[in-house]
Amino acid sequence: MKKFIFISLLLNLCLANELISPIPQSLEFDKQKALLGKKLYMDKSLSKDGTISCNSCHLVDNYGVDNKPTSPGVNQAQGVFNSPSSFNAVFNFVQFWDGRAKNLKEQAKGSLLNPIEHGLNETEVVQKVKSNKEYQKSFDEIYGEINFDNIADAIAEFEKTLITPNSPFDRYLRGDENAISEQAKRGYAAFVANGCTSCHHGVNVGGNMYQKFGIFIQYPNQDLQGLFDRTKREEDKMVFKVPSLRNVEKTAPYFHDGTMPALEQAVQFMAYYQLGKFLEDETVNDIVAFLKTLTGEYNEKIQ
Repeated sequence: MKKFIFISLLLNLCLANELISPIPQSLEFDKQKALLGKKLYMDKSLSKDGTISCNSCHLVDNYGVDNKPTSPGVNQAQGVFNSPSSFNAVFNFVQFWDGRAKNLKEQAKGSLLNPIEHGLNETEVVQKVKSNKEYQKSFDEIYGEINFDNIADAIAEFEKTLITPNSPFDRYLRGDENAISEQAKRGYAAFVANGCTSCHHGVNVGGNMYQKFGIFIQYPNQDLQGLFDRTKREEDKMVFKVPSLRNVEKTAPYFHDGTMPALEQAVQFMAYYQLGKFLEDETVNDIVAFLKTLTGEYNEKIQ
């Protein structure tokens, strides 16, 4: 029996190695567009009251998050979702917890137009950009004109650069056996054995599928219904985009509503809600050690 379990675990680990891929060292991007997009990303004037930029909630010097349960927007309005990281978002199959944007460009548009976040309409966004002579010059050179679509395109181009390759786990996947500790290796094995890779796989170790939150045990907060709030289909209740686990040790608090403050708690309660069981403390600690190896390096490509 023990031999069978060992063989099964080896097979699962081999499968996981195929399902989890290292982040590429770089992605192709247009440097001129990305430089312009960075300025727009940082610009608080692109909000109703001049207090909010993309960087307010998705801090480039803080792994793309603000570490708040939910983020304040214009006029101190409070968002309802935990702000996901903008780092490695380019690898997600959709954007936002409920998948309402199919790519980074749509996500940028959605945030600018959201009444709680930036609180503008398309005309106001364009007018604010046109009032800046430096922006006028850049858009004329790169796009030929200033319009809402081009503004979102530039922001998205900058966000393509927000990737964090060279995590210890990436190096481990590339063949460096010493890149992670023995505890992290046990944690990786436990992560696989407990079925976590069913949802958390791919380059982003997540971010490439929808899943119901509360498969075995109902999640207590039913105020946000995820995909259902868009589709109104019964089968979509409590269905959310699976979050990426890249840099997860740096992006607390956790879950779509930001209610879980610590990584150890998040691991234990994910097992409870999704698997219907509690894990031994040693197993939780091992999995957390593995998750910490997913913290990568952000090397700014544009200056």
